[in-house]
Amino acid sequence: MSTKITLSVLKADVGGFIGHGSVHPDMLEEAKKTLKQEGKDILIDFNVTNVGDDINLVLTHQEGINSRDIHSLAWATFLNCTEVAKKMKMYGAGQDLLSDAFSGNIKGMGPGIAEMEFEERTSEPIIIFMADKTEPGAWNLPLYKIFADPFNTIGLVIDPKMHAGFVFEVLDLIEDILVTFSCPEELYDLLVFLGASNRYVVKSIFASSGEIAAVSSTQKLNQMAGRYVGKDDPVLIVRCQSGLPAVGEVLEPFANPHLVAGWMRGSHYGPIIPVSQKNAVPTRFDGPPRVIAMGFQLANGKLIGPQDLFADVAFDRARQTALEVADYMRKMGPFEPHRLPLDEMEYTTMPQVMERLKGRFK
Repeated sequence: MSTKITLSVLKADVGGFIGHGSVHPDMLEEAKKTLKQEGKDILIDFNVTNVGDDINLVLTHQEGINSRDIHSLAWATFLNCTEVAKKMKMYGAGQDLLSDAFSGNIKGMGPGIAEMEFEERTSEPIIIFMADKTEPGAWNLPLYKIFADPFNTIGLVIDPKMHAGFVFEVLDLIEDILVTFSCPEELYDLLVFLGASNRYVVKSIFASSGEIAAVSSTQKLNQMAGRYVGKDDPVLIVRCQSGLPAVGEVLEPFANPHLVAGWMRGSHYGPIIPVSQKNAVPTRFDGPPRVIAMGFQLANGKLIGPQDLFADVAFDRARQTALEVADYMRKMGPFEPHRLPLDEMEYTTMPQVMERLKGRFK
């Protein structure tokens, strides 16, 4: 067994309370019970929370990434939560579980997952971002700012351990291929791709030494299901301090809320609001998109925390700005750029409408 620690964060929407707004407490209790009972021999520690209608499992263990046992445990947890959801007739019960049978790896089966394996440092602060009503590309702009923008992260300028920069691993969601960019020297090349966040997303980031710094979930539900089944609601793990960006530098990009794809029916652009966990209950037009930041200290694999980092009043102005942007975007109704472009709506009713009307195009 490896002496390294593996941190796995898995999420799934297996039933909304009410509509797409939240998760019923009984479902969260079922998740905790399953992890405690069935994970006692393989988990070091775990934490269960939710953002909107997504259940998020934070697991620490020494099984490595892509562990069949860990993925099987998470799958069983989501299945058990689905059964609770069905009994209470929760909305969309089991919607993120795209298969009836576990195949050995949870990737490609619906739930989102981000995992990293590393040697714990003397102090190991971790921030886990969890979002609702948006997609993996939501992390592109914040990750660029955190790891490549000295106006956001002063450590890139004044910390000798960070001055050499970071390596971005970018995934093409359509072709399922990876490309890496070493920054700052390939910064402009990187931005060509990160700006197209509906197709190219940051999968992981490494320090110049090769040390893992950040990992995101990059599953796109509509591409796996072939139809719209809900937005991907991604998660992101970022390690902080000691040669990596400081906690405050990691949080800073969210002080200026940016526009992300998602919101109502996954078909609209809107501002992503940094909120406390208790306020991660999107209701207005099923939104706007939310992000929470849960901070942990790792101590021999134990999760010390969480600290609800966006509960800070310093983000109140960001929330106000986001609400003003939401008002502006909503006034456009079904028109772009509030509604997504047609090529991003191929998993909604648009194909059926086009098929029905094709004889009328002359």
